Amino acid sequence: MEDAFAAHGVFSKTQRQLVGAYFLSEYSFEASALFNPSIVPHPDQSGAPKGGLRFIISLRAVGEGHVSSLTFRTGTIAVDGSLAVDPTARLASVPRVSDRVSGPDGDRVELMFKPEEDLSERVIFPVTESQSNGIEDARFVRFSDGDREGYYATYTAYSGRAIRSELIETSDFMSFRLTPLRGAAARNKGMALFPRKIDGSYAMIARQDNENLYLIYSDDLYTWEGGRILLKPQFPWEFVQIGNCGSPIELDEGWLLLTHGVGPIRKYAIGAALLDKHDPSKVLARSVEPLLRPEPSEREGYVPNVVYTCGAMRHNDQIILPYAVSDTFSSFATIKISALIEAMQG
Repeated sequence: MEDAFAAHGVFSKTQRQLVGAYFLSEYSFEASALFNPSIVPHPDQSGAPKGGLRFIISLRAVGEGHVSSLTFRTGTIAVDGSLAVDPTARLASVPRVSDRVSGPDGDRVELMFKPEEDLSERVIFPVTESQSNGIEDARFVRFSDGDREGYYATYTAYSGRAIRSELIETSDFMSFRLTPLRGAAARNKGMALFPRKIDGSYAMIARQDNENLYLIYSDDLYTWEGGRILLKPQFPWEFVQIGNCGSPIELDEGWLLLTHGVGPIRKYAIGAALLDKHDPSKVLARSVEPLLRPEPSEREGYVPNVVYTCGAMRHNDQIILPYAVSDTFSSFATIKISALIEAMQG
């Protein structure tokens, strides 16, 4: 070993860091990409600007070996809709597995981070066999209905051979419960939970056939069967397939459902539909043209020709939309609700 180092000569600072990282088994969890964000209000609003709020963004991070994990950022929205993202911690931490229960559908695990760790330090890395190759595309929503209050996120668990939908639950973004979902609808990806029950049942937007969007109801948060087709590809920019871009957002006019469409050369764009507030199976309007599509300068990256989001949020009279560009980095867009409603056609 000494002869090998001697033959190499003097190591640069970067080379020494690489050797040290190798022996310490360090892993750069977002070295390849940081994308597919969703946004929710922070559970702790102390220090929020007047008329604004603090928020949390979840992101899919891809590191060495194409393994996806879940990471977070915090920030603030001012009363006028301007945004600021807080500085991130230099290093990352993984949680302690505080409980693990094996079942016929896989392991349910509970994870616990330390209170002193900054939220941007906390990384949820695969901890079960079904997640071994990635925790992908978490769609967070703040859920509030009777006896259930907290934050939920559906995500895709990828084992390297198969995918399925699972659910994250948290109230404080320090402790998390990860549970496999059951039922035929959970065998695919792209599920998004409504932020409250509808007529006493949980409701979900799902994609069961790799082409259309479905509306599903269930009395059991962890079991999802059946469903009915809600939206089919209709316009050229979505003729290959459509999917949801996060949980529906409740407006006075109805449920705002952001969608993604896949068109020629698998180019992804973001659109929207408006669903009836009392009966979401009724589509009141949808966007004929995309709200957001890749610009020429945004067409190259980890996966080219893609703009994508896993969840937006309402703030006063605006929609705050974090979105990923070519599956490489993430940015923000804002749009007035009135302009968005006007852009859709019944």
